Amino acid sequence: MAFHEVRFPANLSFGSVGGPERRTEIVALASGFEERNTPWAHARRRYDAGMGLRSLDDLSALVAFFEARAGQLHGFRWKDWSDYKSCLPSRAPSFDDQVIASGDGVTKVFHLTKAYSSGPGSYARPISKPVRDSVRAGIGGNEVFPGTHYTVDHAWGVIAFVDAPEPGAEVTAGFEFDVPVRFDTDRIAVSVASFQAGEMPAIPVIEVRV
Repeated sequence: MAFHEVRFPANLSFGSVGGPERRTEIVALASGFEERNTPWAHARRRYDAGMGLRSLDDLSALVAFFEARAGQLHGFRWKDWSDYKSCLPSRAPSFDDQVIASGDGVTKVFHLTKAYSSGPGSYARPISKPVRDSVRAGIGGNEVFPGTHYTVDHAWGVIAFVDAPEPGAEVTAGFEFDVPVRFDTDRIAVSVASFQAGEMPAIPVIEVRV
């Protein structure tokens, strides 16, 4: 079992169906009230890779990718076209998109995160697979630059500064990112005749923890 730092063909993931999944345990009390709890700190995403196929050439590319990953055995990167930036979809990532930490004068290494906020609720999603050369960073409202001021581990989503940010200084970042996933099946079943007639094979993909 390994994780292959290769992205599923983006032209095939475009048009796929999927999104975040939560697990909520609900207990109905005799009084009619409910108790709700979740064992998951983070959502898990599921997709259907079959929905992005448009031709037999696309199907051939998918089968080659599936075989190279040995089915469910090896993980890979997936571009979620509905959520792949630190900013709004219509914008380009900026160094001040996300506040990922506050400096303490000692810590130099920080994990990339993306915040989702609505009303009183907020959720910080760990980002473990940033896209290479897409990460921009800032300290205290000023942009700093890769190579000179920091490095990025694109396999783990970690940014390491040369000098520790000063106490109280906001550490910010902007980026594009992929989702770490694996196939959720060891079998692809498709008929060329039905495929040409418009029937898409179901090829489930599921997020993995890394």
